[in-house]
Amino acid sequence: MSGDLKRPPESGVDELILASASPRRRELLAATGRTFRVVPSDAEESVPEGLSPAEAAELLACRKAEAVASRLTNGIVIGADTIVTSGSDLIGKPSDRADAIRILECLSRRAHTVITGLCLIDARTRRRLSACERTRVHMRGMERREIEEYVDSGEAMGKAGAYAIQESGDRFVERIEGSLSNVVGLPMELLERLLEQMELESQKEGR
Repeated sequence: MSGDLKRPPESGVDELILASASPRRRELLAATGRTFRVVPSDAEESVPEGLSPAEAAELLACRKAEAVASRLTNGIVIGADTIVTSGSDLIGKPSDRADAIRILECLSRRAHTVITGLCLIDARTRRRLSACERTRVHMRGMERREIEEYVDSGEAMGKAGAYAIQESGDRFVERIEGSLSNVVGLPMELLERLLEQMELESQKEGR
């Protein structure tokens, strides 16, 4: 499901292009049975000061989708970006072992919010749809020893919030309020709604 930018879409069907190298997003999209390919985005990930977490996630998702769509003449490009917030703190991916331990200690016995911005761009018409999904995650208390063991497993690295709920990180989660797939990295309910809206608008144009 990966490929270069020159591969043509299936006849009569708008090809889906996932602008992300995340294996978690790829697995979630593959589970829908939809045909797609992966073209990772190299978009800049810094954001202006003063944006809310939701605004930042949506901006980055649109920037990632645009970076890929700008090189295409057809297909629906999907961009996504996930941000974790705890109180007023923005929590990204850990930079190293110590940072991963710090993040998980911060999340212990607290609730945090996972926000994923989604952006769909029709590379032919330049039509764009974007939105955000929010999920509240409640974590149990974590002892320092088990945090260190988890981080040393390697699973914490490369994940916003320093845990993977779809892997063994779910043992730290007491409950979630909202979309589970959003916590994994791609809110599938929201994605399906945006895809349906994009397809309906295309049908109205007689495509």
